[in-house]
Amino acid sequence: MRYAFIQAHRFEHAIRTMCRVLRVHHSGYYAWLKEPTSARARENLGIVSQIKEAWIASGTIYGYRKIHDDLQDLGVACGEQRVYRLMKADGLRSQTGYKPNQLSSSERLVYSQIDCSVNFAAFNKVSSCW
Repeated sequence: MRYAFIQAHRFEHAIRTMCRVLRVHHSGYYAWLKEPTSARARENLGIVSQIKEAWIASGTIYGYRKIHDDLQDLGVACGEQRVYRLMKADGLRSQTGYKPNQLSSSERLVYSQIDCSVNFAAFNKVSSCW
């Protein structure tokens, strides 16, 4: 974050002055210029893509605990809190209070009009031999 600020304001102030004020070493800034994304950040991007796949495959219902279990089954080495943090940062949430789809009033009317008179005599003959 500090390096990005220095990068954005490099034409207004001297880089070494900004590094001193922000209490970062100038060599760290120049190393960041060479490779702004760390190995951990690149690894997180790969894990986030696998998290999204597992989350969508669950029907967007699973939370971080079950997603973590799915990732462990796939052989991805990461902790539960890391999955939690990455899901939260990406806006992926479990579905709470899940209820199956309720029938609308028109669907209930259709089901109530179905003739339920079934001849159970045939079933009684089969069950009598038992």
